[in-house]
Amino acid sequence: MPEKTTPLRAAPALRRFRLRVILGLFPAVLLLTGCIAEPGPEATLPGNSTAAATGSPGVPSTSAPLETTQSSNKAPVYWIGRSNGSVFLYREFRDVPDQDNPVTRALRAMMSEKPLDPDYFTPWQNPEKLASSISGKNVITVDLSEDAFNSNLDADMAVRAVQQLVYTATAAAASSGLIDSGQQIQVRVLVDGHTDYVAFDHVQLGDPMSRAAGLVAPVWIIDPQEGTDMAGGSVKITGRSTLAGGKLAWQILRVEGNGDKTPYLTGETTAGTEAAHSGLFTLALSLSTGKYELRVAQVDAGTGQQLNVDTRTFRVG
Repeated sequence: MPEKTTPLRAAPALRRFRLRVILGLFPAVLLLTGCIAEPGPEATLPGNSTAAATGSPGVPSTSAPLETTQSSNKAPVYWIGRSNGSVFLYREFRDVPDQDNPVTRALRAMMSEKPLDPDYFTPWQNPEKLASSISGKNVITVDLSEDAFNSNLDADMAVRAVQQLVYTATAAAASSGLIDSGQQIQVRVLVDGHTDYVAFDHVQLGDPMSRAAGLVAPVWIIDPQEGTDMAGGSVKITGRSTLAGGKLAWQILRVEGNGDKTPYLTGETTAGTEAAHSGLFTLALSLSTGKYELRVAQVDAGTGQQLNVDTRTFRVG
């Protein structure tokens, strides 16, 4: 007998529903975003590609905590990009139209808009049809038309594209208070109502999928987002590393009017180890008016080498 699902209503109704369900939910911490270099087809996916796409065992264990409930109408949207020769998932919060439910509008943004950070990209195309619903068992069902897959991808990139959808759908449902983060959360993808579609000619759809571990960026800068204008004085920077307790090196470069970059501040910090704040880091810096680039990297404990550099450009004043 088909599992009963509840269509997601428009935003006003969702806000009323949210008030009834969010209390006591979502202990997880926020995810972070980062910058990467140009994408390319040669990056490899650790483990079995089908297992990675479906969130099955055999994929590395580093995963991203589920987003927490937020009052903002901004939608969490995941993009794809490169770090150290491998391709990872990165997130931005985006302003989106309010006419659709949170999951649908976040996925629509993922498939139709450009990332704020020019280093991110998405292989998805804007589909003619896109809808979503959530069952009582925390399964998000996404039904979209075939035109969303009009990109030529290799097997590894196809896996990441499918996981990009899974991460975005679960993030949108969690941040809007529509799912119980204390239970397993899965996403089932239908194409024109059918369960037998092979995404990008590589990934079989239809079965419920969860977030695959090992696909989030090793270092994330959550705030500021790319191109943000910040008030002068004390500037707060937050981020996350996948290595809790690991050393991080950071650098602030001042960006001149001609594009030249001059070292301005440098330092080190340590990613948090507390259960509720694992991998998180915070910097409070005093910056004068101007344009800056922030760089954060993991530091190898044995060699001292800086790995997985993440960058972000922003303005102060």
